[in-house]
Amino acid sequence: QVQLTESGGGLVQPAGSLRLSCAASGIVFKSYAMAWYRQAPGKQRELVALITGGGGVNYVDSVKGRFTISRDNAKNTAYLQMNSLKPEDTAVYYCFARSTVTQREYWGQGTQVTVSS
Repeated sequence: QVQLTESGGGLVQPAGSLRLSCAASGIVFKSYAMAWYRQAPGKQRELVALITGGGGVNYVDSVKGRFTISRDNAKNTAYLQMNSLKPEDTAVYYCFARSTVTQREYWGQGTQVTVSS
């Protein structure tokens, strides 16, 4: 069975930090591109950060310089380090995986991130 298990969400103050984790099982992790999406109430789900199997990264402009996506293939885990958080970062964050070989796609269950004072 394929599972993407997210953790690390919660309530933080503006300018604070969180690190989200996505632990994958049931896939050949190194052959998958990994990404983080987020969806705020009333808004479309947006791609926040992407990391390829080869380690290339891309970010939406609004998080550049603040967020870092990474992966540890030995642990089958992807991360999203979020620094200098803003209230507008408040959303449900979803882990996403796509096979570079078959284009099969999988989603995590989502984890709530709330940035508020």
